[in-house]
Amino acid sequence: QVHLVECGGGLVQAGGSLRLSCAASGTIFSINTMSWYRQAPGKQRELAAAITIGGITNYADSVEGRFTISRDNAKNTVYLQMNSLKPEDTAVYYCNANVRESYYISDYVGWGQGTQVTVSS
Repeated sequence: QVHLVECGGGLVQAGGSLRLSCAASGTIFSINTMSWYRQAPGKQRELAAAITIGGITNYADSVEGRFTISRDNAKNTVYLQMNSLKPEDTAVYYCNANVRESYYISDYVGWGQGTQVTVSS
C-alpha cells in the first residue's frame, strides 16, 4: 500500500502564497501521474493540477498562471506552489497518485488525507 501525506496547508491572505507538498511512501515501483485535487465547501472535488512522470503538466483554467505543480521523482514527492491566492481557492486539497508496485501489474489510485487551505479576503 502507498501512503500519501500532504503538508503545507494553512491560512493566508488574498494575494499571498502557499506551497503544498505530498510525499508518497510504501511499495512503489513508479508513480506515473501525481495530481492535486481540491474540494471547496458545497462543491464537488475538482482537479487543480496534474503532472506526469515526464513532467507534462495540466492545470484547471481557474488556477493556470497562478499555480505551479512540480515533482521530485527521487523523493516520490509532488509540490503545488500557489501564488496570488484568492478566496475562491479556499478548499481542502488532496494529493492523488497513480502508483505501480511492479513493472508487470497495472497501477492504482492513491489518495492523501487532505490539507486545508483557507484564503481570507
